[in-house]
Amino acid sequence: MELAVEKYKVGNEPYYLPINQEVELFETAYDARLPVMLKGPTGCGKTRFVEHMAWRMNRPLITVACHEDLSATDLVGRFLLEGDETVWHDGPLTAAVRAGAICYLDEVVEARKDTVVIIHPLTDDRRRLPIEKRGTVIEAPPEFMLVVSYNPGYQSILKDLKQSTRQRFIAMEFDYPNAEAETEIVAKEGGIDEQTARDLVTIGQKVRNLRGHGLEEGVSTRLLIYAAQMIAKGISPIAAAEVALVSPITDDRELQRSIREIVTTII
Repeated sequence: MELAVEKYKVGNEPYYLPINQEVELFETAYDARLPVMLKGPTGCGKTRFVEHMAWRMNRPLITVACHEDLSATDLVGRFLLEGDETVWHDGPLTAAVRAGAICYLDEVVEARKDTVVIIHPLTDDRRRLPIEKRGTVIEAPPEFMLVVSYNPGYQSILKDLKQSTRQRFIAMEFDYPNAEAETEIVAKEGGIDEQTARDLVTIGQKVRNLRGHGLEEGVSTRLLIYAAQMIAKGISPIAAAEVALVSPITDDRELQRSIREIVTTII
């Protein structure tokens, strides 16, 4: 089991700039054995935050990218034929419970509702995982923690968490950082000078103002970092902005032209 734990440890410190009380809140939830829900737009740092906290608390981290075909069997495990024998293989959720790891279900609303139900016994005072196919129940150790995330901007009737699931978690709200913090992040992660990072952040903030005017989602911090990394590799800022900030977020020609105008005005 020790080998399994080490396999999922986060080796090097993932860079994360705290914005509010999120580090303290997460650590307190861990100590209290409470499950955590992270809410926020795409690319605002939710996954990086979880990775940073796993490193900070020296806990193994098992991440599951949820999708509409994700089944309870995919999470819990299945019997597989190996030679003449049928052998049980743990799914990521079961492996996390056994190892006392942090299990992170990214974009949990993408998973089927009948799949999400399987996590319920782990989110209350029972803290246990029933494995129906084996007729067993695994008790979660104190070190185990369940974390889920999703983007409220993409909520719909078909893709939303039921109240029976929501009210099993404490929720932490994430958003894009303020300009000063985001500039520091983009400069650090992108490997560029502060002034160039500030220009990229200014572009990002102005593009985000187009949300609700034909643009579903603004430029994420992640995309700003991508643009910075391209610039750091010698690509011109205009070209980097085109491939990282203009093209990825919309196919609408008018919106693309508007974003290009923002880019050329600032750079």
